[in-house]
Amino acid sequence: MKRFIQKALEKLDKMDFSKIKNLVLDISLENSLLEMILHSMTSGIIVLDRENRISLMNKASRRLIPFVSEDVYEKVVWQTVSDVEIANFLKMTLLNQERVKDKEFAIINKGNLIVISCSTLPLVKERRIEGTLINVQDITEKKAKEARLRRAESLASLTTLTAGIAHEIKNPLGSIGIHIQLIQKMMKNKDCLHPNDIGGYLDVINEEVNRLNKIVVDFLFAVRPMDLKLEDSDINELIKDLLEFLKFELENAGVELETELGEVPVIPVDEKYLKQALLNIIQNALSAMPDGGVLKIITAQDDDKFLIKITDTGHGIPQDVMEKIFEPFFTTKEFGSGLGLTLVFKIVKELQGDIMVNSKVGEGTTFIISLPIPQKEQKLIDYRSEY
Repeated sequence: MKRFIQKALEKLDKMDFSKIKNLVLDISLENSLLEMILHSMTSGIIVLDRENRISLMNKASRRLIPFVSEDVYEKVVWQTVSDVEIANFLKMTLLNQERVKDKEFAIINKGNLIVISCSTLPLVKERRIEGTLINVQDITEKKAKEARLRRAESLASLTTLTAGIAHEIKNPLGSIGIHIQLIQKMMKNKDCLHPNDIGGYLDVINEEVNRLNKIVVDFLFAVRPMDLKLEDSDINELIKDLLEFLKFELENAGVELETELGEVPVIPVDEKYLKQALLNIIQNALSAMPDGGVLKIITAQDDDKFLIKITDTGHGIPQDVMEKIFEPFFTTKEFGSGLGLTLVFKIVKELQGDIMVNSKVGEGTTFIISLPIPQKEQKLIDYRSEY
């Protein structure tokens, strides 16, 4: 349409009245269509000029944002908003020329509490900022669904944790009880006990007490919030240190190590926790390769993500088990606690990352950890008007 109008303007002097009339009608119909689309949107759209004055807005924006009056055009946007928190947010963000995504606000709208999210995007034309686009969405129902889902997940997790804790604690307590009974029985038959008589029983009791302590420690680690201490880190160096620590364990297991550590930026992580997550995955990989195999670790950058891939050539994970590997106290090992991968998942999520697993029975397993790379430069949205 833009090229059509440009060509029409070039020939305007040669056009008669009827052609000019048809051109104006076409432009009017096009604008009516755009206006209809704009006002039919459920998201609020506000367009500001370079002085942060409102030049265009749709009906949804008036419904979602409380304005001081109906007359808001050509006025500075934060001076037209009656909600102080939203007004201050817009003022600070726009004056600092920041790009903000999904800033949430809880407001009273027609007597009802609603939650909205605001995003600000610069409008760029020919490498020049011509204004700002504000996008407003009603996320009340979305937040309510998320809250219901969290409650359901918390209840399910609590049920799983309770059952797991009961199961894990039952066996050590049973063993302790049996050995105490054996000691008591021996005490009834003898006036004096020699340390050699009960030494073995006490060793078992100590071992089971330590096992109980480990269960409790791992459980608390799994459920308590983490006190992360983020520091800019070279993840490749962190991995090298961890592999050096595991060198002899890998050799004794007959596992060949392959690494492809690509050039990646320094990113903020908690090295202690990330090392723990990687260690848990590697130890799982070693358990999956009892007769030896290949452990491959790859690091790479994918757009704004930092990827760590850990692949083994072990026995793989069946599909029915794959869905449960991150659940607390789920384990296929005879003496496993079932919290190793739960802790991995928790650590990765605390670092604002994601974790995926691909596996084929008889071929091996790949864990992929994805961590966000902070963006130092703001990406501008190019606005190219076609009308």
